[in-house]
Amino acid sequence: MTRDTIERFEGALIQHGPLSRRIYLMDPAGSDPLALSRGLVDMARRNGYTKIFAKVPEGSAAPFLELGFREEARVPGFYGGRETALFLALFLDPERAVAADAETIRDIERLARSQGARPSKALPPEFRLRPCTPEDIPVMSAIYREVFPSYPFPIDDPRWLLETMQTHVDYYGVEHEGSLVALASSEMDLDGLNVEMTDFATLPKWRGHGFGLHLLRVMEEGMRARGMKTAYTIARAASAGMNITFARAGYLFGGTLVNNTNISGGIESMNVWCRSLQ
Repeated sequence: MTRDTIERFEGALIQHGPLSRRIYLMDPAGSDPLALSRGLVDMARRNGYTKIFAKVPEGSAAPFLELGFREEARVPGFYGGRETALFLALFLDPERAVAADAETIRDIERLARSQGARPSKALPPEFRLRPCTPEDIPVMSAIYREVFPSYPFPIDDPRWLLETMQTHVDYYGVEHEGSLVALASSEMDLDGLNVEMTDFATLPKWRGHGFGLHLLRVMEEGMRARGMKTAYTIARAASAGMNITFARAGYLFGGTLVNNTNISGGIESMNVWCRSLQ
């Protein structure tokens, strides 16, 4: 997979590059909001990027909004279970601000929100949910490479999987007859006490069993035990299955990130869903 760069900029953690043609402000990390927002705009223009996507505390958003950023989504309790995070966007190309599949995205959102929280059916006995370990990494890498032609992070790289597994990400899998057939991860912000439920992947042969909801339930249990206060996801807006999964798990719709992420071969819009774990 093509890689974008993750690095520090003005003290903040960002990802940027030609894959998604954007800058993603992942964590402001206490940087001065005014200097950071201006610096990101300058950087985007120098590199010809067409979008800046920024996750910032609500109390630090004013300098971004004054520069023309707009709110696309929000997650209450993102920081320590108390402060809201705003997901802001600045489009440097007006065409990128328009989703060609906007009507489909709205239909899927309405369908998902109409579902409401509901209990999941029992996982059939031939399947087993379990945490993944370093010994699983070669198979995990192969699954992610098969499921995603492109992805915003290098989840098919064994070194990335090991590094994240050892630091701040818990990976979970569904096993059938000793072989992993589905995966997902809980990416923790250990300072902010929030967790992104992400990297859901099921091998094509095994789709249709509702593994996503089962993985989500066991991940939530694990994250509560680790003291995480807020869970969220950034799901493909055009994927009815994933949006319905989060709605059925009791997550609330937070907003749509337009033409945000290169995933599965093209830049797609993404939906934010969130819930309190307290």
